Amino acid sequence: MADLDSKRQRLLDLLASYESCGVAFSAGVDSTVLAKAAQLALGDAAVAVTGVSASLAEGEAQAARQLAEQIGIRHVVIQTGELERAEYVRNESDRCFHCKNELYTQMEGLAERLEVAVLVNGANVDDLSDYRPGMQAAAEHRVQSPMAECGLTKQEVRQLAAEWQLPVWNKPATPCLSSRIAYGEQVTPERLAMIDRAEKYLRGLGLITVRVRYHKGDLARVEVPPEAIARLCAEPIRTELAAKFKALGFRFVSLDLEGFRSGSLNDLIAPEMVRPLV
Repeated sequence: MADLDSKRQRLLDLLASYESCGVAFSAGVDSTVLAKAAQLALGDAAVAVTGVSASLAEGEAQAARQLAEQIGIRHVVIQTGELERAEYVRNESDRCFHCKNELYTQMEGLAERLEVAVLVNGANVDDLSDYRPGMQAAAEHRVQSPMAECGLTKQEVRQLAAEWQLPVWNKPATPCLSSRIAYGEQVTPERLAMIDRAEKYLRGLGLITVRVRYHKGDLARVEVPPEAIARLCAEPIRTELAAKFKALGFRFVSLDLEGFRSGSLNDLIAPEMVRPLV
């Protein structure tokens, strides 16, 4: 705990040194902890910015509003236009770069009006070891990652969330809906809506961590924790699930026997497809 106390204080001191900042705020654990820290360090000189588009799961925008109100941080919601970018719609391995590039471009445009000197994101140390092209966009827009800079891990970020009584402390990762679409398959509002509604159906069954991966030919690959697989295979859930997914627009429904794996679609990326991060 002493190490976490030290990192927390370092984070607050670093944010205070910015004098003002804009937080890329998605209502996930990382950005919520960063927003709380920014509010503690800077008060009204901190502002949380949430980008909203068809790639955001239902309920997440409202969750962001409620969390910002609880934290007491200024909050701005903007409509992002990543789906208007051909590079994003093509959905190649650098899709996240184009998404974050759109968000950070808009945040830069708001910076003067919001009177913020520094833009920040919620990346932590663990993010630096994964393939995250969005970090390239952050570098190009000079967006800072104060939690990573202070050495905070994902587990420590969750500890801070619990310490600050933030309700997201145990919230599963909630990446954008586009991350469910296999690389090379176009991102469209229709496919995003299919995925969102399918995952909502699964959560209605009492499942917390779910992913519906979209593959070529309108195939749904369902990932749930391994202990939930047998339940989805049993009647009447199996038949009802298949019928529901087909009504949503999927032609085929499959259940991944390996269970949920974060970022499993990255297994489809050949080395030569990876955009160099500099």
